[in-house]
Amino acid sequence: MSENSRPFCPDCDAPEEALDRRHFIRVLGGQAAGALALTAVAGAAPRLCSAARAAPAPTKKEKPAEALVKELFGGLDPDQKKAVVYRWEDRRRLGMYNGPIGPRIGQAYTGGQQELIDRIIRAIASDEDGYRQLSRNGTWDTRGGMTDCGAYIFGDPSQGKYAWMFTGHHLTVRCDGETQDGVAFGGPMFYGHSPNGYSNRNVFNYQTRAVLSVFDALSEKQRKVAIVPGSPGEQARSVRFRPARERKPGISAGELNKDQLALVETVMRTILAPYRKEDADEVMQIVKANGGLEKIHLAFYQDARMNDKQRWHFWRLEGPGFVWNFRVLPHVHTYVNCCRQS
Repeated sequence: MSENSRPFCPDCDAPEEALDRRHFIRVLGGQAAGALALTAVAGAAPRLCSAARAAPAPTKKEKPAEALVKELFGGLDPDQKKAVVYRWEDRRRLGMYNGPIGPRIGQAYTGGQQELIDRIIRAIASDEDGYRQLSRNGTWDTRGGMTDCGAYIFGDPSQGKYAWMFTGHHLTVRCDGETQDGVAFGGPMFYGHSPNGYSNRNVFNYQTRAVLSVFDALSEKQRKVAIVPGSPGEQARSVRFRPARERKPGISAGELNKDQLALVETVMRTILAPYRKEDADEVMQIVKANGGLEKIHLAFYQDARMNDKQRWHFWRLEGPGFVWNFRVLPHVHTYVNCCRQS
């Protein structure tokens, strides 16, 4: 990928090339078949999820997004399949990317196929407002719009395991037809937007406002526990699941009173608002299966430059099998990982 092909993001810590080379997910073999691990090309592989396994054969009507993926796959010619269809075992399948990992949509797909891709995104969004957020007001946070993004298929949607992945500037989202049981969103997810996270121009500003409402409801004693010095980091390291006995940063929802706990539940539903109901519900079901909302910790990361209007550079929700790592400044970068723990 040439230097000129990178999406414009003057403050991004890592361009899409670095994310592509350094971070990906591979499927383990042997007794661990189906388990997910986030792997660094040049280093050790931090553990992400140990619960992924093949899902049982579906018994209910196919969801709209997955039906559209099959339609898209069925219309690809042999050359297109060589360019945008990869093996299920391809190590890039569950990576988190800040740009295309192969041919761009404008290069690989016909006009009609591009319309199908747009329909798939709309189908995995909750509604028009959800689509507006995923598309960042229709700009896709890049000069070339959706045609500058990438859309790829792993596996064969016509006869087995498959996943469809869309990658663009500040965005990695998927749908996978529930091929993997207990893995929310089909794998780790990334989203962001270029404006300052505290600005009303940022489409995800409402999420930070919702989280800050919980902080405002905390007592002084609780705030001392919720405030964490330093930074949680980003990319692969930020969504690594901690060992079960290791304390999560921040304050546990189990330490909150009934009203405060209700606020945390509201926040959970708020950050899930852009995504289709079945994906949001799956996240909440996984959180429940992993010990419940009371196991979720909420952390606010201090920064030397914080002030009354911009108090935090990061906020983070973390629990067993769940991480939602949100960078507010200088602009929004959010890394998400959620899967059922065995």
